[in-house]
Amino acid sequence: MKKGSLLIGALLALGFFVRLFEAAYRYLNADEALHYLLSVAPSAAGAYHASLTTVHPPLLILFLHYWGMLGHSELFLRLPSLMAGTAFCWLMYRWLRLVSDDDVALFGLVLLLFCPALVLLSAEIRQYALLLFFSSAGLYLLELAIQQGSALKMLASAGLLALALLTHYSSLVIALSLGVYALLRFISAKPSARVLAAWVFGQLCALAIVCFLYLTHISKLESRGAAENIAATYLRRSVLQPGEDHVLPFVLRANLRLFHFFFYQGAVGVIALVLFLAGITVLLRRRAGAAQPHRPSDRVLAAFFLTPFAVNCALAVLRIYPYGGTRHNSYLAIFLFPAIALALAHWQGRWKAQKIILIITVSAICLAFPAPTDQYISLKDQDRARMLAATEVLAKLPPGSSIFTDDQGALTLSYYLCHHQVAQIEHAEPFMKSACGDSSVVALDPGKWIFKADTFTRELHQARRKYDWNSTTSLWLFQAGWFVDKESELRQQLQAYGCAPGTQYGRNILLCRLALPAE
Repeated sequence: MKKGSLLIGALLALGFFVRLFEAAYRYLNADEALHYLLSVAPSAAGAYHASLTTVHPPLLILFLHYWGMLGHSELFLRLPSLMAGTAFCWLMYRWLRLVSDDDVALFGLVLLLFCPALVLLSAEIRQYALLLFFSSAGLYLLELAIQQGSALKMLASAGLLALALLTHYSSLVIALSLGVYALLRFISAKPSARVLAAWVFGQLCALAIVCFLYLTHISKLESRGAAENIAATYLRRSVLQPGEDHVLPFVLRANLRLFHFFFYQGAVGVIALVLFLAGITVLLRRRAGAAQPHRPSDRVLAAFFLTPFAVNCALAVLRIYPYGGTRHNSYLAIFLFPAIALALAHWQGRWKAQKIILIITVSAICLAFPAPTDQYISLKDQDRARMLAATEVLAKLPPGSSIFTDDQGALTLSYYLCHHQVAQIEHAEPFMKSACGDSSVVALDPGKWIFKADTFTRELHQARRKYDWNSTTSLWLFQAGWFVDKESELRQQLQAYGCAPGTQYGRNILLCRLALPAE
């Protein structure tokens, strides 16, 4: 076996191991638990119907419906993301070898394998690893189809694009970018009529899928005001706020936050942004003769890398789709890291091994000491042992006890304690009560999402009146999520009810008994 193949195999194995460790160590966050709960419907039709309550296409939920029949441990449920996230890196390596040289491909592989944000997304039950896998596979087969004149590979590329469209709505930007890339490639490659016909057929199929998704899902999200609700809450900084933001400062800030998101450190993100711009500059300034006849020209690659950034910026300005420090932009890794790899490869000298070691070292430091922009629970605080310890306490509560929780907590309890849905998903009911073993869970509706300092006391008393809780009730509060609104103020309120949270559960799991005063 060649030395280069051994190196690639070793890097892929190391990248997979890092993802495997993250997946095995962490408990399911609320979003992951939600995806699993949606998938455990009695039938595939039920799972599809449940998927319509989310802001994502249905493919992941339908896949989990069948995958979950084989096992439902955290690691098993995350295994498809682990494999897809690692395979995505390998496919991008293969594509870079088709359009560039071995050094660029190698640096691109290392960057993608150890990018902190991509490592974590590959270790979660989310759409992003599958999206990246389908998209990169489609890109790879598209380039093969053009270079080899293969209509069959072009159809396979279209099929993978269809799967990406059914996985996540950011695939619409990917589809547009691949369409522009294909048209630019056709100008120089001059493909046969069969290849062109296969591409056109694939585009028509993609358009049909988009129309189907719009009629069955996107239009309903619009009628519910889902996009505006998200833009006004946790993605507020990632869309233009009229009257508060100006376009140019917003775009500059969003780009800095984007690169910060990928590397979990602002300073490293700035360096990566500079390298990305340097890679684009190399492509634009390099002589046209440097490109080989069967490969895309440097200017075509530059246009391909820049197109999705321009489109996503415009969508954020129009408040249609977020842009900045959020996982919703993880698809941009397809376009971002190849340009950075090109800049690294452009530096002359015998420094290949040193560059690889430097990339891995910096990535490891960023992963070990993160300062992320997106929702994040530290490795220590997402130790599944902490979740198991907390739910073990709840499992031993006296019969008739009540567990008061917010929506994040209810989703988590559904998986770890109750083993059935106790969170509200399709219908919102104030303080819905569900059986959970010998106890009951009373949960906030999804619109409120978390306990808030400004409303907690009122909500507690409303639930008390609804269920006749009194000073003798065995009442426990449970919360497990990414953040707490005005945490110090809420903790002070909880102390007034005798709530002394145990430190053994970390910063992101709150469990304590509430002592209600007599009325």
